Amino acid sequence: MLLAIDVGNTNITFAVFDGDILRADWRIGTDTRRTGDEYAALLLILFGEQELSFLHIDGVSISSVVPAAVDALVRFSRKHLKVAEPLVLGPDIDLGIKVNYYPVTDVGADRIANAAAAHVKYGGKVIVVDFGTATTLDAVSEDGEYLGGAISPGIQISLEALFAKAARLTGVPLTAPAKAIGTTTAESLQSGIIFGFAGQVDALVDRFQTEMGGGAKVVATGGLAELIAEHSRTIEVCDDLLTLEGLKLIYQRTRTYTA
Repeated sequence: MLLAIDVGNTNITFAVFDGDILRADWRIGTDTRRTGDEYAALLLILFGEQELSFLHIDGVSISSVVPAAVDALVRFSRKHLKVAEPLVLGPDIDLGIKVNYYPVTDVGADRIANAAAAHVKYGGKVIVVDFGTATTLDAVSEDGEYLGGAISPGIQISLEALFAKAARLTGVPLTAPAKAIGTTTAESLQSGIIFGFAGQVDALVDRFQTEMGGGAKVVATGGLAELIAEHSRTIEVCDDLLTLEGLKLIYQRTRTYTA
């Protein structure tokens, strides 16, 4: 079985794949102070709840936008899973897609995993919208070339900045209001957040479609994808595990070519 690990600035997501079948997935907060032994203690409990064992894992695939977290996860893989060489996504890995980005080392590993998975799963031209710490949009051509994308502040980080600078504004539930014109501060904030981010995504997707010649399928992923997609006219499908499936596909490809 394969353990896929996606390290984001806010959360780390784990998934266990038995071939192409997802057996389990979990999300924990990102903490660069964790050691390999601490990851083992956390995951031992989570594995047990799903009747899984570390002994079941014979491969590990990691993508990370937090370099400081990688060493501990590699140590965990080697010591507790007995996986001598976990795959860490980087520009030297055979990704299965051409990356049109300069320098190649600047594009996030999660964005490449998203692009690889989206092209295989949905085919043809694809635009991937990832709602994470940052909101990213990535374009994939008809023949699977990663064309580049756009990066903007994510929903949560935007809210934290707003609340830190505006003393009279406080946290509100992330749910859509009944109408765009809010009649309370809470409704006004919800309108700006939900409808505002949906509109931002739609505007960027429109520009991407124009530059790509139209016809690209729009796939959303990330923790808040479902919430925003409901109010977006351009998002066609939500795929919460897209990044992890990309890690699986790249691992399978690498193993095929290096076996």
